[in-house]
Amino acid sequence: MHAVDRRDFLPRTQRAAASQDRPLPIGHEQTCSQPSTVAAMLSLLRVPWGGSVLDVGSGSGWTTALLAHLVGPGGEVLGVELVPDIAAWGAANLARQEMPWATIVPATSGTLGSPREGGWQRILVSASPAELPGELVDQLAPGGRMVIPVRHAMLLVERSDDGTVRTTEHGTYSFVPLVQD
Repeated sequence: MHAVDRRDFLPRTQRAAASQDRPLPIGHEQTCSQPSTVAAMLSLLRVPWGGSVLDVGSGSGWTTALLAHLVGPGGEVLGVELVPDIAAWGAANLARQEMPWATIVPATSGTLGSPREGGWQRILVSASPAELPGELVDQLAPGGRMVIPVRHAMLLVERSDDGTVRTTEHGTYSFVPLVQD
């Protein structure tokens, strides 16, 4: 958490509050998540060095940069953000970190996440849907893990090498709603 300064991913008006353990507004009714919540999510995700990670609801880019730090230069992180203005701002914030193995793009209309051949080893979702989206579960590679808040429960979704999906609950949290275009 100390490797990537949250302050660099906040609007100027919020930077003085960067060290506070609470979500901070970033515009468009979105927030930069509470640091202790992000730490708990990353701990559950168990990001592997050199791994491939999808960051859904990348917002300001802070979680994307944290994930990029965890996978290192041999890995790949793709952040997707539904709000075009926030996606552009988050991409600019991330670019200043000089982590070319990580990018943020606007979400593709009609698609949740970013499907790819073989799936993603890890998926982090920073917004809460009403139910677990099968579309994201389908993007999880064999042996992969996804951390997603559903309603108010933090879920860990694991896909075994044989394709079996197991879901466990890990505490109660509040997130902005996951909006699907």
